[in-house]
Amino acid sequence: MYDSFGTPRPRTVEPGEYPVWDEALALVDHDLSALLPGRGPLRLVALPSWPQESADDEHASEHVYVALPDGRWHGNDLPPDAGEGPPGSALAAVAEAAQDTVLECLWQVWPVCAEHRLGMHPGQEDGRAVWRCAGGNDERGPGHVQAAVGKLEESYRSRRERRKQRKENMQNKQNKRNRQG
Repeated sequence: MYDSFGTPRPRTVEPGEYPVWDEALALVDHDLSALLPGRGPLRLVALPSWPQESADDEHASEHVYVALPDGRWHGNDLPPDAGEGPPGSALAAVAEAAQDTVLECLWQVWPVCAEHRLGMHPGQEDGRAVWRCAGGNDERGPGHVQAAVGKLEESYRSRRERRKQRKENMQNKQNKRNRQG
C-alpha cells in the first residue's frame, strides 16, 4: 500500500467497514446532491498509518478521509473514536470533512445559506448535527441553524416553494392591475 517513495496509497473503503461513517456519509451525500447535483456521491478512502506511527503506537490504524467520486480528498482524517462521542458527533465530523474536500478540491463553497448567501458550517445542537449559518452582524440578520445534516433539501424546497408562490401572487396582482387600468 506504499508507492516507490514510501508514501502510502489510498484504498477505497468497502461498505460496512466503518458503519458509523457509512451512515453519516449517506446523509451528507443527500445534502450534497440536493444543492450540488452531479457532484457526488462522496466516498471514503483510507491510508495506512505511516511506519513511524505504527512504531510509536501499537494500536495505530489506518486514516479514513471523505473523498470525491474520483478519489481526491482534502483535510484531516476522520476521528477514529467518532462513534463513541455524543450523538451527532460522527455525522458532524463527516460533514466537516466533506465540506473541506468540496471546498478545496472543487473550489466551491458548500453548503450556502439561502437567506444570507454565506457558507454554512457543521455544528451540533441538542445532540444532533446541523448546518449552521453565521448570519450577519449587519442588516442581513443573525446567525441561525438552517437544517439538520441530511435535511438541507427540505429547508431549500420549502423556501423555493414560498418564493414561487410570492412570484405567482405578484404576477396575479400585476395582471389584475393591467385588466383594471
